[in-house]
Amino acid sequence: MTILSVLDQSPVQSGGTPETAILETIKLAQLADKLGYHRYWVAEHHASDGLAGAAPEMLVGQIAARTDNIRVGTGGVMLSHYSPLKVAESFRLLETFYPGRIDLGIGRAPGSDQRTAQALAYGQQPRGPDIYPNQVQDLIALLGDGLPADHPFTGIHASPQLDRTPQLWMLGSSDQSAQLAAHFGVPYSFAHFITDESGPAMMRSYQMRFQPSELLAKPRGSIGVFVICADTEEEAVRLSASRDLWRVRLDLGQIGPVPTVEEALAYEYSDLELQRRDYHRRRNIVGAPEQVKKGLEEVLAKYRVEEAVVVTITHDYAARARSYELLADVFRSDPENG
Repeated sequence: MTILSVLDQSPVQSGGTPETAILETIKLAQLADKLGYHRYWVAEHHASDGLAGAAPEMLVGQIAARTDNIRVGTGGVMLSHYSPLKVAESFRLLETFYPGRIDLGIGRAPGSDQRTAQALAYGQQPRGPDIYPNQVQDLIALLGDGLPADHPFTGIHASPQLDRTPQLWMLGSSDQSAQLAAHFGVPYSFAHFITDESGPAMMRSYQMRFQPSELLAKPRGSIGVFVICADTEEEAVRLSASRDLWRVRLDLGQIGPVPTVEEALAYEYSDLELQRRDYHRRRNIVGAPEQVKKGLEEVLAKYRVEEAVVVTITHDYAARARSYELLADVFRSDPENG
């Protein structure tokens, strides 16, 4: 059985505004809820002209308030910027409002440039990657029964006190994130849309090394995968031109709005840019509904997981919504998916 979920990076359209991008995130979440998607995650990016979601914990509350059944969470909170206590309290509060529907996905990447990371640290040095495992350990403790007796902050508890916790996910695209998820016994979501380098091997490592915990008895994995689904293959490929150019520009440090299809089709790529475009294209799933279904099932089988957290970026919101509609419909028509 294939489980479909959504990762929304709140992309800003060329000619549009960040405000519009945020409102489209809310609108798309409501659609995903009606279509029966399992969970809806929002991302964290700072100082970006192309991605508007700087405070995913605030978006989670807004989305949960406007939906009925879908799980809502972060994909993810960039924990390296923050105090584990503050994150634990924010998501305990969300869990209070929306019991049984809140996910806390965490990641190590800064989601920003180095200067912005320094501004987020404000007066302190940005935390290095060596500190991240300790942050994860403290976050898990604060979400649960509390810090151990030998911890310098022992006796401090995250408020409000609850008899349940949000569902914690480890996000990543590296072997370190897989190892940490296995060590702490939490679910692991691999960002296939960022890189497919050794992705299935990392998921296998997580599954083999997994240590059962109070949070999770056996390994649970998902993959974040980029998809564009349209009524025809030709239309899907045409729509994907916007994201192709946007992604190549991102490699060049240009974090701008998503270009129109017309701008993207008219763009003259250099040889190096063509190499980058084709490198990113190889892990995208683009086509008509049955093609996308087959491609998604194949990549899920490689990772040996059932859940796809689908990222779809197009210049036009209507095309993005249509992609999610077609994807839901084609899997709904499969007897194995009920």
